[in-house]
Amino acid sequence: MTNPMHDVLKHWKAAFDGHEPDVMADLFTPDALFQGFGPEVLSGRDAVRGYYAAVPGKRSADVKILHTYTMGEQMAGGFADVTFSGPDGWETAVHMSLVLQRDGDAWRIRQYHVSRVSTEH
Repeated sequence: MTNPMHDVLKHWKAAFDGHEPDVMADLFTPDALFQGFGPEVLSGRDAVRGYYAAVPGKRSADVKILHTYTMGEQMAGGFADVTFSGPDGWETAVHMSLVLQRDGDAWRIRQYHVSRVSTEH
């Protein structure tokens, strides 16, 4: 059995690469907390949908899972390095952390956080 982090990020990457904001939003719990590139923490599927709808099309994500964990049967999570890129040569690397929550037979993202990789302290 694979860790839920692997399954969730496989679906997240496919939806991100396909620029599918509705599918992206469905990967999150209804009350998810979301910290993307913007300065504000967002909450809920509608906010997540709006965030991903604003991402320019044809961007993709290269995901490398670094660490996973489970906490009982209802919670899991982990860390990944993600490099976002676009066809125009744009690229940025982030550290991603997720907290996952079981929702029936599916796992959903309860908390999402990315921070840009920087060599400065």
